[in-house]
Amino acid sequence: MSAAPPVLALPGVTAELASRLEHGLGRVDDLIRRTVDHDDPLIAEASGHLSDAGGKRVRPLLTLLAAELGTGINDDVVAAAAGVELTHLASLYHDDVMDEADVRRGVQSANARYGNSTAILIGDLLFGKASELIAGLGAEAVLIQAQTFVRLCAGQIRDDRPCPVGVDPVEHYLGVLADKTGALIATAARYGAMFSGGTPEQVEVLRAYGERLGIAFQLADDLIDISSEALESGKTPGTDLREGVETLAVLHAKASTAPADARLRELLAQDLHEDGLHAEALGLLRSNVALEQARAETQAVGREAVELLAPLPVGDARAALEALVTSVIDRVG
Repeated sequence: MSAAPPVLALPGVTAELASRLEHGLGRVDDLIRRTVDHDDPLIAEASGHLSDAGGKRVRPLLTLLAAELGTGINDDVVAAAAGVELTHLASLYHDDVMDEADVRRGVQSANARYGNSTAILIGDLLFGKASELIAGLGAEAVLIQAQTFVRLCAGQIRDDRPCPVGVDPVEHYLGVLADKTGALIATAARYGAMFSGGTPEQVEVLRAYGERLGIAFQLADDLIDISSEALESGKTPGTDLREGVETLAVLHAKASTAPADARLRELLAQDLHEDGLHAEALGLLRSNVALEQARAETQAVGREAVELLAPLPVGDARAALEALVTSVIDRVG
């Protein structure tokens, strides 16, 4: 059984709020199951593969939680939350093909189970299903979905390419994360406020908060990829390192001029697909100060997200949004 989603597991969340969110999340999951169902058994099975595996459901939970600042959870909020989660799931199918991953959410990845071609096409199908749901919410929601999708894809493309010459690598990487992860989490929060009658000011606060939360979320994922074991995270450790993805800790390690870091810098300049070199580099990175630098910067981005919530009314929903940041950046996997 998967662990409780982050908001529901927070000790500061009232029983009443947790109950409403749990009920709302159940509605979202039911809608996702109905939406991905298909007459073809293989398509139905593959479409539900990652959703059935569980996951933290951070994005739909954020949509539901943002709605608590307005009139609460309703049918449109549930549809928006499901659309956001389907968009996220679709991106995971594509990510695992690009990363050649074998494990996702503690189960065999879709590309390993069904092959690359089917995994890509199922990802496309889920993007289409997400768009169907969002289309029922009006033209503005469709435009936001389209703009979010463009940013998500642009961020993924930029993440797969070297940092341009003359550009600060850390600033470049944070910009990539704002697009590939922050944009969708920002939309999740934005939709929750939009479809529960939130004011334009509240919608903007939650959009900005969501983007910072998304950056912190991905930075935390990067740390998990380095520091956690496969059984803890449900993912293959060091996947980013093996694929040459320069996450924050790697960027700091490569920028080091300390003689003690010479071997790590040498390894980071090589192809790390060979198991022995990969294991050595991962071990050195785990014990390097660069990992603590990246952890401190992740915490700083989280604090920025919390500070953005200051204009919102004090109450259970805002307290949960603040606590969610801590839950996201301190999680193990």
